[in-house]
Amino acid sequence: MEEGRARSEAFLAGRLDGIWQSMTPELQRQLGSQANLAAFRAQLRRDLGEEREIRNETTLSLVKDVVTYRRTAIWSGAPGPVVMEWSFAPSGRIAGFFIRPAPVAAESRFLDYRTRADLRLPFDGTWFVYWGGRGIDQNYHAVDRGQRFAYDFLVMRDGSSFTGDDPSRLDRYHCWGEPILAPARGRVVAAQNDLPDNAIGRTDTAHPLGNHVVLDLGQSEFAFLAHLRKGSVTVAPGDEVAAGDRLGACGNSGNSSEPHLHLHLQTSAEFGRGEGLPAQFQAYRA
Repeated sequence: MEEGRARSEAFLAGRLDGIWQSMTPELQRQLGSQANLAAFRAQLRRDLGEEREIRNETTLSLVKDVVTYRRTAIWSGAPGPVVMEWSFAPSGRIAGFFIRPAPVAAESRFLDYRTRADLRLPFDGTWFVYWGGRGIDQNYHAVDRGQRFAYDFLVMRDGSSFTGDDPSRLDRYHCWGEPILAPARGRVVAAQNDLPDNAIGRTDTAHPLGNHVVLDLGQSEFAFLAHLRKGSVTVAPGDEVAAGDRLGACGNSGNSSEPHLHLHLQTSAEFGRGEGLPAQFQAYRA
């Protein structure tokens, strides 16, 4: 927490020498030069003004051995809150940095909605909710109308989503290849099975869902299960499935940089249309 505060105050005061020298070579390459960092600060002052009031501070560890300091504040020239974030590598060097207006959750008329389908979790065993919840701080999907209540699941063991010293290997990720199951009885209305799994850190934004299955659960509830492993999908449009039936395996296809399962419910079978629905799962232990 203190390191993040110190770096924030230094940046706001224009003391950039120490910040630049403490950045990892990768981050320095992304920024280009210390002059670019100074230009970024100058642009922020023109666009957002000055920081006036800190509303929230927190530290996170979303990636193994990387500590992130996140601070939300009111700025004099910004219409809403502004987020400043610093990420620190195990060496103590600055591995990530950004400042931007805080995103706003999409409006929804389904905040009090109760799922009509009898939902189970779409996997067996112990998984971790990487993104999920009602607020932006817990769920970056919430900015999107259709994915307003989406979840990203993966498997964590000993504080890490992978094992060994080579995080570039897909088969080192705990959830890679794990069975993905139907969360409820339904009919398959869409499925894709032929997209490649991405190398770690890369994404396929042209095919956001990647290999996926869409289930019609009835009563205008549609479940999307995405980023499945290439060649693993076992169902086709028109198939009827029961809760717990295997649909495929966890992969890294589509707009995914690390193996995980994306799940969301919405009111339409077409991705990008319809409104997101909350998912109330039954018979699980958190």
